[in-house]
Amino acid sequence: LINKVDIAKACFVFVRDEIKHTSDYKLNRITCKASEVLEHGTGFCFAKSHLLAALLRANSIPAGLCYQRLVYADDAPLVFCLHGLNSVFLEDHGWYRMDARGNKDGVNAQFSPPLEQLAFPIVNEGEADLPEMYSEPLAAVIDVLSSGEGYRDVVENLPDILP
Repeated sequence: LINKVDIAKACFVFVRDEIKHTSDYKLNRITCKASEVLEHGTGFCFAKSHLLAALLRANSIPAGLCYQRLVYADDAPLVFCLHGLNSVFLEDHGWYRMDARGNKDGVNAQFSPPLEQLAFPIVNEGEADLPEMYSEPLAAVIDVLSSGEGYRDVVENLPDILP
């Protein structure tokens, strides 16, 4: 019998490792819906989180969308943007955040409940782990992914909200 933690980990590893991060690979296919991410095998952090939530929910595992506010460019003045990740309910651990953005040099997100190992720690003033958990993506996220002409256009228009 496969347990829900094993299923959640398999979904996480699949999205993290098998779905390319659009910006890392400089791809111009912009996806938003989980079905698009799965079909094209690429997505920004937000789109990858949409797919992960859909896969978890399809396996009867409660999942939500979460966001961090991070420094995107550390030139003066600092430029901030949202980063999308997920929260999943695991019976033995409660709500657990995980980040399937995709690993690369300097980014090592893991699924290891109860320990949280996200892609990006909060290190700069103005950055924040936003405490809300959403059942649907933020409108600003859908807007940028739906209107983006390519990865550069999305990168130049990443959404931000004040914590």
